Amino acid sequence: MSKKYHSRKPFIVVILLLLALTSWIIVHAEEASGNYSTLLPLIIDKMPTCDIAGQNYRSMSVTGSSTNPDAANHPDLNIGLRGYERTTAALTLVTLGGVEDRKAPQLPALFADNRVPVFSNAYQRYRWDWECNCPTDTYSPFDTTLLGMAVAPGEIIRVPDSGYDIGGGNEVMVLYAEKSRITFHVGNSDRLDGYVMHIEDVCIEPDLLALYTKLHAAGRDKLPVLKGKQPFGRALGSEIKVAMRDSGHFMDPRSRNSWWIGR
Repeated sequence: MSKKYHSRKPFIVVILLLLALTSWIIVHAEEASGNYSTLLPLIIDKMPTCDIAGQNYRSMSVTGSSTNPDAANHPDLNIGLRGYERTTAALTLVTLGGVEDRKAPQLPALFADNRVPVFSNAYQRYRWDWECNCPTDTYSPFDTTLLGMAVAPGEIIRVPDSGYDIGGGNEVMVLYAEKSRITFHVGNSDRLDGYVMHIEDVCIEPDLLALYTKLHAAGRDKLPVLKGKQPFGRALGSEIKVAMRDSGHFMDPRSRNSWWIGR
């Protein structure tokens, strides 16, 4: 046994030396040619983008006065200012009363297969104190006000479909957008009358984000509008988060008789 072990040892040592030498040659050759320092940017450049082919985003005039203060610093438009925390609500559809509005936005339309997704996490948004201009607590009459939904990374996410037409066949106006979140209004005012949807952890399509940024900078007299089921971004990871509001009030996104009618 001992004799066989010692007879193989020189062979193993030679292999290890060859591997070490090969690695040294590759690294130093890359450094000499300049390729070593550019390896990481090359990998990043090949990562999937948030582009969605074939999309054409339009705008519409806003009725009434525009948002004041700036939308990015408005906790009713930018839910990121409020923040949220995880809660223990049941990760399933719930029945809360009867169907009150059959034209309400339907969340299965977020997905190409019109599915009820796996609910991955439940959260509560923070309430806002307008006197201190700061978040306070997570009280709500509902067990959850922000719902995590399982998705495939890079999956195309679409506008929840409704029975409303705000003009030209469009169903929602973009009240706020940044790289990873968006706020839709089922209406063409720069206010929270009617239905509002906050969608988190979605890489917003670059053309749509550019259009919103341009119109916002120009004074928000016009804002982007989209049709029901129109793609607006791609999932950043394995979960997107959705909050539903009615006349400013945060509702329960799991409500079968509101946002998942017939499911």
